[in-house]
Amino acid sequence: MLYLVTVGVDQPSFVERGEAMKSWKRVPWIAACSLLIPLVFVMLYPAMISSVVCALWSVAVLLISVNAMKKQAEAERRAIIQSMEKTAIASLNHHRHDWMNDLQVLYGYLRLGKLDKSLQCVERIKERVTEESRISRLGIPSLVFYLQSFRASGIALELHVEIEDELQLSALVSPEDGESLTGAIADAIRAYQYGGGRSSWGEVRKLTLNFGQDHGDVVVRLDGDQTPDPETLRQLTAVLKGKKVRTEQFPSEDTFIQFRMPCGI
Repeated sequence: MLYLVTVGVDQPSFVERGEAMKSWKRVPWIAACSLLIPLVFVMLYPAMISSVVCALWSVAVLLISVNAMKKQAEAERRAIIQSMEKTAIASLNHHRHDWMNDLQVLYGYLRLGKLDKSLQCVERIKERVTEESRISRLGIPSLVFYLQSFRASGIALELHVEIEDELQLSALVSPEDGESLTGAIADAIRAYQYGGGRSSWGEVRKLTLNFGQDHGDVVVRLDGDQTPDPETLRQLTAVLKGKKVRTEQFPSEDTFIQFRMPCGI
């Protein structure tokens, strides 16, 4: 079964997520460095008042740091929620537009009395409903949202998704592992989208995402017209370090990259 989505550009890459992690690490370091001021004061003026000032300074730094981290976390949470809401609205509008187009085409065929064309249109609609249902049954919310919402963007990259019959990832991997798999897939798609040079004018680059099982493992293969450069592989491997998801040797020349994850919740 094939499912056509269009890949967008507003999803964070593995480099951008790394930069976000660095911003979190700066707050404790700044707080620790600020404690040097009262310590130097105590060393220069070893008196009771100096110790009191040092203690008060430390408490103040701790409170300010905790408050700053809470505000930063809340701001990031609001930004993520707003981004997801905008993406969901765009996705719903895109789906509504698609359904309206299909219904208008079907209505036109019916008015013209072209029953054969009408039946073909109905079959296309039924096939798309079945394909969307298969993606929904993958069971990993972030992955389902990622695939279905990307139809709303206008980037010239067609992503075909092939799913093994009755495959439910939520019954095979833990929620944490599912998030790791989603992140790996998103990063690989971005790498494919922007790698291998620019496509020709009017050319739409295509990529096929295959989900299946092999010897008790979940296997996700990305087939396209290019292979990743060594730096891209290094970055993808670094992001997956310490996680169950791992990259594998390419089974064919058309494979961009393949991920494998052991089953188990």
